[in-house]
Amino acid sequence: MFIAPFVATPLPVVRQMLTLAELKPGELIYDLGCGDGRVVITAVQEFGAQAIGVEMREDLVKQALNKVSELGLDGKVKIVHSDLFKVDISPADVVTLYLTTSANDKVKPKLEAELKQGARIVSHDYEILGWRPVKIDNFCENPRLGYPSHTIYVYKR
Repeated sequence: MFIAPFVATPLPVVRQMLTLAELKPGELIYDLGCGDGRVVITAVQEFGAQAIGVEMREDLVKQALNKVSELGLDGKVKIVHSDLFKVDISPADVVTLYLTTSANDKVKPKLEAELKQGARIVSHDYEILGWRPVKIDNFCENPRLGYPSHTIYVYKR
């Protein structure tokens, strides 16, 4: 099921998302709709996490797998070619999303049903309606712009 287009999250935003999630070494992060794998790659390289990216588009899965291999991260980053609704996310400490508000609404029951207490959910630019974020960060990717260009929502189960 297609639920959102692929738009790459800029790397400074990825780092801010992972920082706001308070991602710790050894924790397990899932990126639902991982695209080219930049979130899971950054989580492993810069935060020492374990990471699983879930992506349904075959071309993006191949791109992500090539990047993982190129960086020597095989065995540290797993990319799953699947519909995100069919993947068990119960082991996750952190879940990242860059979908849309309506897509987040479709994913919300899965997050509520599968995530353990204390898991953190980080959404780039789109809220999860009905949930109260523990943090909202208006992030300025490029300070020369002079205004925040991204909103990052952090939720806790």
